[in-house]
Amino acid sequence: MYVTQNMEGGAQCLANSAPLTPVIFLERAARVYGDKVSIVYGEVSFSWRETHERCLKLASALVQMGISRGDTVI
Repeated sequence: MYVTQNMEGGAQCLANSAPLTPVIFLERAARVYGDKVSIVYGEVSFSWRETHERCLKLASALVQMGISRGDTVI
């Protein structure tokens, strides 16, 4: 079994540690901190749940436009 020490000195293994990709981070933030503020731009703010929903809508719109992995959007 793969075991290392984390920064706090506790045991870290595959059962309690996983790679944190941007997608996984956003999903977890929406689940754990859903009502907390994620973005503030002037007078406008969004919660983590709203940010997650907006990102899903953007991803869906890109797919509907035929944009896929490896394509460049400018």
